[in-house]
Amino acid sequence: MADEKLRLGGMALANGVLVHGPNAWACTVRLPDGSLKQASALKRFRAARVEQPLLRGPARVGEVFVLLPEVRKRLPEARLPFERPSVAAAMVAGAALTQIVRRSSLGAAAKELLSGLASLAPAAIALRGTTLAAYHGAEHISIGTYEHGEPREKEHERCGSHLVGPLLVTMAAGNSLAAKAPEHLRGPARLAASVGALATSTEIFAWMARNPDSRLTKLLAKPGHELQHRLATEEPTPEQLEVAETALAECLRLEEKFR
Repeated sequence: MADEKLRLGGMALANGVLVHGPNAWACTVRLPDGSLKQASALKRFRAARVEQPLLRGPARVGEVFVLLPEVRKRLPEARLPFERPSVAAAMVAGAALTQIVRRSSLGAAAKELLSGLASLAPAAIALRGTTLAAYHGAEHISIGTYEHGEPREKEHERCGSHLVGPLLVTMAAGNSLAAKAPEHLRGPARLAASVGALATSTEIFAWMARNPDSRLTKLLAKPGHELQHRLATEEPTPEQLEVAETALAECLRLEEKFR
């Protein structure tokens, strides 16, 4: 149907917003002089075409790895989240904390659960009070307002942060099993556990989107909602919201070619 809403995704940048749909993407940044600059194109790899369960999650991750280098090539001024020194430092700190937890005397399941939290917390804290968090809020407001047809707040029900709950559970379970493998096979076992956890979490996330009123959905979504509300998003300024809305409009313009 012509008026059917597209399922959109997005990513906040340190100086702008990336919005992408099933077939196209658009990225808008604000330059130091206050002007806007934008790049957009059709996607080379389209994860939306992958419909097989357990393959959809890894396909979406693969799509991002294909997309981001193209964004940087077409829009060199874009500042990706992980390029900020504080985010890079937080990732290193998270990895160090993970190793400390795994070498502790805790039980296997507790180790994996705490390792997951340790790897996520520093990066989330590094986002607090930054332009990245504000652009994250702008991304959610613009996409949510488009999807629901009414003004929305800075939290979005389909933000990737809602994967945190399912991912922590599935990673803890998978890595607990991987820890029982022979020592020389633990590396590959952990890799397989990570891929399996991502695939399973994506399917759980899809179920949550279809069943928003379920008690289990609310329980699994709680960590992600709190992460969004307290750490990962800030209220954007009108200028930041303008950036997000400009990227959204351009992405929708390109998507019209497929409708």
